[in-house]
Amino acid sequence: MSPMDDKLMARGLTARARTVLLTPEPAAKVALSYAASAAWRLGAITAIGAPGAPAVPARPARPRLLAPRHMPKRRAGRTPRARIALLHAVAHIELNAIDLAWDIVARFADTGLPRAFYDDWARIAGEEAKHFEALSRRLGEMGAAYGDLPAHDGLWQAADATAHDILARLAVVPLVLEARGLDVTPTMIGHMEAAGDDATVSILRMILADEIGHVAAGGRWFGWLCRKRDLDPAITFHTLVRENFKGALKPPFNEEARRMAGLLPAFYQPAAS
Repeated sequence: MSPMDDKLMARGLTARARTVLLTPEPAAKVALSYAASAAWRLGAITAIGAPGAPAVPARPARPRLLAPRHMPKRRAGRTPRARIALLHAVAHIELNAIDLAWDIVARFADTGLPRAFYDDWARIAGEEAKHFEALSRRLGEMGAAYGDLPAHDGLWQAADATAHDILARLAVVPLVLEARGLDVTPTMIGHMEAAGDDATVSILRMILADEIGHVAAGGRWFGWLCRKRDLDPAITFHTLVRENFKGALKPPFNEEARRMAGLLPAFYQPAAS
């Protein structure tokens, strides 16, 4: 979608979302995400705008993107090299998460959702930008930079597979992929604590606390849409995961964090079989 297309469409939050999605450079994407999130929160923009999102967000020249199966195996450890590899992988996830948050705003703006939905996702986009910025800064403190290592495009493959239906998007992205982050982040924190890396521990704890809220928002709107469509949320979730996600959910689960996000074992455990 070109800038001229946006001029022909009603201006609003979706136009700002498309600007973020079409911005390749990470620092500029972060700055634009902060600005759009704040403008919506403060009422500087009030219109939602017309739907429409690019098929693929603009990408920076680095990192080199590989298929997940071609990624070098990352080893857990206390060495600076191992910690840099871990932080780089998480930073890549968070940069993609900025795009995922704005994509759901722009792509599904015609689905009859209330303004509170856009309140949630504009806030989430700003928080994902905060996460990437903190991780990028920490990489710099360790003598590295985002883009130094290859990364995979699996997150956007999940977005592409669910571009046809907002219920499928909510089921796979916040309720599977982001919920998986709740499961694995405590282990990452443990590795960093063992290495004495308190600065990284602080960042990961902040991300974990925010992601509980992101998963909660995904579950809240998934339930809202199921009720609107007269669907059973658990049955619908299992069906959509089977149809749109490759593989099963992977235990062990962080049941405490998932419960804080409103996800009960009876909802997600059957999808792990």
